[in-house]
Amino acid sequence: MISPGPRLRARALLLVSAVCFGLMAVLARRLSAGDGRFTAGQLAVVRFALGAAFSLAAFRLRPGLYAPRRRRLLWLRGLSGGIVVVLYFLALARIPAGEAGIIYNLFPVLATLFAVPAFGERPTVHLLLGLALATLGVFLVLGRGARGFSLGPGELLAAGAALFAALSAVSIRAMRSTDNSATIFFYFCLGGLPVAAPFALDPWPHAPSTWALAALMALAAWGGQLFMAEAYGPLAIGEASVWLQLTPIAQALLAVPLLSERLSGASVAGVALGAAGVAWATARGSRRVAR
Repeated sequence: MISPGPRLRARALLLVSAVCFGLMAVLARRLSAGDGRFTAGQLAVVRFALGAAFSLAAFRLRPGLYAPRRRRLLWLRGLSGGIVVVLYFLALARIPAGEAGIIYNLFPVLATLFAVPAFGERPTVHLLLGLALATLGVFLVLGRGARGFSLGPGELLAAGAALFAALSAVSIRAMRSTDNSATIFFYFCLGGLPVAAPFALDPWPHAPSTWALAALMALAAWGGQLFMAEAYGPLAIGEASVWLQLTPIAQALLAVPLLSERLSGASVAGVALGAAGVAWATARGSRRVAR
């Protein structure tokens, strides 16, 4: 049984990861609008290339941080992560962001299901209830952009992104016993670059301010991935999945000051419901160990 200290630290890391991912999404939305904008493929390439550069700088500052063990699984995680990013950006180009976000953010639920045969994890009833509440909160937060679900190309692309994201989450959990989070993220960038490169052949923007925002977006993505991978060590997939549902909530809150978006009454209720689901799963979701 893991002591409360590492679990508490892992939960804090997932909270910071949610804020980082929310900031990344808001900046990506801003960079993809207006004249001189980045395309989805270009944003993916910037994210992977700068993420790899940040990782190399960290490896130089801390010798020994780069320590790959399960190289085959590292490369598979990198390729699957690249597929996730490309599929999700392609979905955003075809359907409203709210609908794409709802479908994509089902990946924590899928990851919880995949963890049952992969690791023998058995989520408690309280944990499943907390995950259901948090997922419902995401529906309320993002549902304002949905126009009704169908089985068009955009919906299938978002569902594919959710599937590969769930598989990536399980692979990260499997590697955390042998590989550190910095190494896992580095291979995520290396594997994602060749997947995203064919979608980045349009003319690139030149404005320095635009590139500065793109670098900030990549830095936020670097922090989000790194903190998430680090948190997968002490936490089971089920509990981590509940905390991951804070990401779209953080995105909606950050969009208010950074994109001048307004929260509807349903969105505010969704934020409260999502927070309640996380709190419930954290307080009641752990299994008791017999003395």
